[in-house]
Amino acid sequence: MDLDPGLAALRPLGGFFVLHTGAPPLAGLPTLARAYAPAAPAVPAKGYADPMDFRVRKVARSLGTPEARVAASLAHQGLAARLWSVALGCAALYGRVPDLDPRLLRWDPDGSAPDDLWLGEVRALPVDGLDAVVREGHLVPLTAALSARHRVSARLLWGNAGAALASSVRMIDRWARTGGRRDVADRARTLAAGLFAHPDLAGTVDPATGRRRTCCLYYRVPGGGLCGDCCFDRPPGRR
Repeated sequence: MDLDPGLAALRPLGGFFVLHTGAPPLAGLPTLARAYAPAAPAVPAKGYADPMDFRVRKVARSLGTPEARVAASLAHQGLAARLWSVALGCAALYGRVPDLDPRLLRWDPDGSAPDDLWLGEVRALPVDGLDAVVREGHLVPLTAALSARHRVSARLLWGNAGAALASSVRMIDRWARTGGRRDVADRARTLAAGLFAHPDLAGTVDPATGRRRTCCLYYRVPGGGLCGDCCFDRPPGRR
């Protein structure tokens, strides 16, 4: 099944899977390539001198946390979830993966969750390119950028990536079972198993329990707690 220009088959799966195509409605939105870059020139239309820093500060304000590393972790997890969902959803439904080159994807750092993404051109790639499209193309530079700028552990961020991938599989599985598409659920699980074999993701999620082996730090948000897949049974004490 070829990718259609609007990736319409993703829409029934929910907001994390939807990918806008074509030009975004707002002028001046940065590409994800620019967001991952060590330094980026200002864009007067929206004022995003550093799109990633803007996003982290927005998340911090929204959650009321003074800790930049907490906001960086949660911003990372939200973007990782979007990228995995779009790519894995396409792979499971279409048998093809869209080219999500960071230079083709525009992002609204001031948008709400799930992150708003626009793909300028839909170009199909083979399913065996899934790892290169998401982990190598996005998560490696995203993790490096946030780890360097906000002193958040790379191991924690790869834990976020693993948890986001596992969550995408669960959402696809739930939709597929409800709609009688066990083939889609089986394909998503098989593809994810291959992705989890990479050293960056291996061991990030316990396959028996579905619980992750690092914490995203949400418990440190005022009024926050533990996620359903958290490695902790109770919030750690604060020093």
